[in-house]
Amino acid sequence: MRRTAASDQAADTTALDEPVVSLQGVWRVFGEDPPVVALQGVDLTLASGDWTSILGPSGSGKSTLLNVIGLLDRPDKGRYRLDGVDVSGLGESERAAMRGQRIGFVFQSFHLLPHRTATENVMLAELYAGLPRAGRRERAREALARVGLSHRADFLPTRLSGGERQRVAVARAIVRRPSLLLCDEPTGNLDSASSASLLDLLAELSGSGMTLLVITHDASVAERGQRLLRMVDGNLEAVTPAPPRPPVIVTSNGRP
Repeated sequence: MRRTAASDQAADTTALDEPVVSLQGVWRVFGEDPPVVALQGVDLTLASGDWTSILGPSGSGKSTLLNVIGLLDRPDKGRYRLDGVDVSGLGESERAAMRGQRIGFVFQSFHLLPHRTATENVMLAELYAGLPRAGRRERAREALARVGLSHRADFLPTRLSGGERQRVAVARAIVRRPSLLLCDEPTGNLDSASSASLLDLLAELSGSGMTLLVITHDASVAERGQRLLRMVDGNLEAVTPAPPRPPVIVTSNGRP
C-alpha cells in the first residue's frame, strides 16, 4: 500500500508515552442563524488500552465528538493528535488513509451485506481500504476467530443471531488491527445476554492493548469502561478518572 505523509509521520513518532488520542480545546459549531454549538472546547486524552465510555442523552454532542475523533468531520477550532500525528491540517486523502489504518468503527446497526458470508463481510473492510488481496481471507478468518466466531465463518448474516452479527461487525472493525476502536451504541440492537457477551469481548480487546471509546446512553454499558465521562451540552465531565498507566518497559532495541 502506498505510504502517505501521515503514515510516515506516525512511523517516525518516537515518544513512548504519546497517547492514542489527544484533543485540546476542540470546538464544533453548526449553522449560523442561530449557531448550534455541538462541542465546546473539549479536552480528551485516550491512552493505549484505555476503555473510555461517554454517557449522555441525544443532542448532547456525543456523535459529533465520535465523528471528529473518527476523522469523519473536522473541528472548527482546537488541536487533534492521533497516534502522535497532528491530523488537523491533513488533506482528505491523508485523513482517509489514517482512518483506514488506525481506526475501527462499530455501530448500533450491524451494516452487514445479507448475501455475503461472515468471512466475506469481514474481507470487505480490506477491500474498501485498498489493501492487497493476498491473505485477505485468512486475515478475515483470524479476526472471526478472535471474536469467537470461527464456527460461523461461512454463515450468511440471516442465519446468525443479533449478538453474532454484532461480533462479525467487530471482526470487520479489527481485521486491520487498528489502534483505536470507536463504538456508537454497540449494544443498542441486542438483548441483555448478547449485550453482556459483547461487552466481555470489548473488555478482552481493551486488555490486549486496543483503545476503546464507547458512546452510549445506557449507564450499565458505560460503567463497564475503566473511565466514565458524561457529555452535557457539548462539554465533557469526568464521572470516574482515567486509570493509571502501566510503566513502559523498553527492550534493548529501544522499543516497548
